[in-house]
Amino acid sequence: MNALAPAEALWRAMSPTRMLDCGMDYADVLELQTLTGAGIAWDVAAEELGDRQFARARAAEEAGRVVTAEEAYLAATACYLFAQMAYNFDGPRKRQLYTRLTEAFAAAGASRNPRWEHLEIPFSGGRLFGWLIRPPGPVTGTVVVFGGQSGWGPAYVRQAEALNRRGLAALLAEGPGQGESRLDGGLLLDVDVRAAYSAFVDHVLARGPVGLWGNSNGGLFAGTTAASDRRVAAVCVNGGPARPRLLDFRTYVEQAAAMLGTTDTDAIQRNFDRIALRPEDRIDCPVLVLHGGNDPIVTAADQRPFLDAATHDDATLRIWDDGEHTIYNHATERTAYVADWFADRLTRRD
Repeated sequence: MNALAPAEALWRAMSPTRMLDCGMDYADVLELQTLTGAGIAWDVAAEELGDRQFARARAAEEAGRVVTAEEAYLAATACYLFAQMAYNFDGPRKRQLYTRLTEAFAAAGASRNPRWEHLEIPFSGGRLFGWLIRPPGPVTGTVVVFGGQSGWGPAYVRQAEALNRRGLAALLAEGPGQGESRLDGGLLLDVDVRAAYSAFVDHVLARGPVGLWGNSNGGLFAGTTAASDRRVAAVCVNGGPARPRLLDFRTYVEQAAAMLGTTDTDAIQRNFDRIALRPEDRIDCPVLVLHGGNDPIVTAADQRPFLDAATHDDATLRIWDDGEHTIYNHATERTAYVADWFADRLTRRD
């Protein structure tokens, strides 16, 4: 069940553009290509690269070079992130690599002012996890950022830092079936997903208006939560289907199975139907939908229902004609565009 996929399949699922978007150093991307091309197992190669970056960070930290240490810890985080993604199902190896990821990310934020907060939020008999990353000055609002079937919290640190530069805090959330919330918190995708993301809203609402930024299937979670929780002040859906369905490739099916805790494809599709955007759902806040013209997973039609559900006159569809899934290949422009959009909506509300 936890067997590694061939390197070719892993490279299709984890492209260099995706790696760069998630903070991997370009030299590490190139070396990972060399190592896997020489037959070294993906997880072993990526872990080795992470260990090198972690050692570099420790040496810099001991020498008092705080900025260099932070950068190297984040580079290590990205390597461990992609190492654990070699395993779709949970097991000792995936847990080990995710622990390394968490340790590196915590070390990166330990010297920040304010220090990054590692959150645990009780929910439905388990625990939700996330990272609250705040700017050094006044906070004008918070954006809860999250992914879908893989990657999760620390993958979105660049989005968090872009929001921070605009005076917004970021909560990098790991919802049901994701990251630590699944591995340590015991929460799968069979709970009330909308209520789970509203629990993250609960945690930061006192700091000001709250936005949701969902990537990939996380876009579905963002849109449906916004439809159910009128406290959400703005929502961005980046490459998320309104009505998810099982796709005909192994990685997607296995990741969906791991999130729900079953390999029964009929049960997975029934759960997808349960958590989908409903015909009666309405989104009363500003809505931004992002789509890539070269997205092999989600079509523009898959995302159109989020715009149709919008009752606010501020509803925008932004398309990159050559964009990959969640616009990996225009990451810098995409992140700046979305961060500016949230800054406008959360600091100047109607």
